[in-house]
Amino acid sequence: MFDRGTYIERRRRLRESVCSGVILLPGNGLSPMNYADNAYPFRQDSSFLYYFGLDAPALAAVIDVDEATECVFGDDATADDIVWTGPQPSLQQRCERAGVGRSAAMAKLCDVLTAARRRSRMVHWLPPYRGENVLWMASAMDVSPKAITEGASEPLIRAVVAQRSIKTAEEVEQIELAIETCHEMQVAAMRTARPGMYEREVAGLMEGIAISRGVRPAFETIFSVHGETLHNHYHGNLMKAGDIVVNDCGAESPMHYAGDITRTIPTGGRFDSRQRDVYAIVLRAQNKAIEAIRPGVEFRDVHLLAARELLAGLKALGLVKGDVETAAEEGVHTLFFQCGLGHMMGLDVHDMESLGEDYVGYTQTIRRNPAFGFKSLRLAKALEPGFVVTVEPGLYFIPALIDRYHAESRFAQYVRYDVVETYRDFGGVRIEDDVLVTDEGCRVLGRPIPKEMDEVERLCSC
Repeated sequence: MFDRGTYIERRRRLRESVCSGVILLPGNGLSPMNYADNAYPFRQDSSFLYYFGLDAPALAAVIDVDEATECVFGDDATADDIVWTGPQPSLQQRCERAGVGRSAAMAKLCDVLTAARRRSRMVHWLPPYRGENVLWMASAMDVSPKAITEGASEPLIRAVVAQRSIKTAEEVEQIELAIETCHEMQVAAMRTARPGMYEREVAGLMEGIAISRGVRPAFETIFSVHGETLHNHYHGNLMKAGDIVVNDCGAESPMHYAGDITRTIPTGGRFDSRQRDVYAIVLRAQNKAIEAIRPGVEFRDVHLLAARELLAGLKALGLVKGDVETAAEEGVHTLFFQCGLGHMMGLDVHDMESLGEDYVGYTQTIRRNPAFGFKSLRLAKALEPGFVVTVEPGLYFIPALIDRYHAESRFAQYVRYDVVETYRDFGGVRIEDDVLVTDEGCRVLGRPIPKEMDEVERLCSC
């Protein structure tokens, strides 16, 4: 945990932002895989962690904005529990570490919420993403589950997003700890992946590195020779000489802040000439995008800058033609770059995505473009000092998409489909780093992870 003063100050700022009412912040419980005593690894709710820092299941908290009081609800371990878990600190002892003076049994929470509603006080909560939390919240407040899923408080969402978006120095330190684990995972993959191995052998090695450091992967590892599938979690392919692998892996810090890094590596130790050409385009686009990041710049403009760079490179290779600026505005790049350039990152790898991307990445004047290739941009609004964002351009040759665009003659004035056809078995290339927006510009976080082609090839040939 951070110093107790950090949590006290976070909660004070939240009270000031919400103005009135009662704030309910549920923690997470254990989620069974196939029966109650065989649970998935526990992961606390990120907003509960942010405001209370208590990394244990079966807790909830209430902040009374008007009375400036706080209480954490939960139950102390019984003798029967201790047989299985060992000695546990009391709930009050844990609360003291977070600067919370009051605690109560979980059974008392229903009384508190009922009393607030009887007095017609506003009860604020964030959008729940676990079914079990929806059900107990509905029961505790004597409303329908639908009322819980549809009744999240917009003032609370906006307050939490505004606060969690700006990372403090101690949060950035945690993110860099996570990226250090990503560094070890990426370098191990470069040194290990070889023709004749299955993807799962390398993916398992990387996830084992995270676990051996006392942390866990921040998301399910993407390690695939089919890098054209953007979130490919299948690890059953046999790697062959000449393959390139997209390695998108992440780890958490000890306090659950995320790192998210992607590299594309040649399993045979060398990129062939065509792979080098495509890789160089993506790397140039990433470098240009990072150079453009500074306070006040809208991230959607950085996204379009990267799209223009990608199209310029593809034009040089003969895959597209015409004016690159106009082509990007019309969305020609979406044939090759279907996703957004990046996203916010913090306690969640897609930071605060459960609160709603339109609250996190957009504003009331900067709206999401619903068109294919634009709608997946998770962050569009102007950047601010303290934002941590990923920058991850890529080029993806998806046969089904190529066939669809070609059949519809979409962008026929720009796309040389006869040349694109020769790349249909290429796969994909993605390069990703995590970037802090500073007062003057930006800083790539963490110890540098090789991404220049010569560096990557050197490690892949070890």
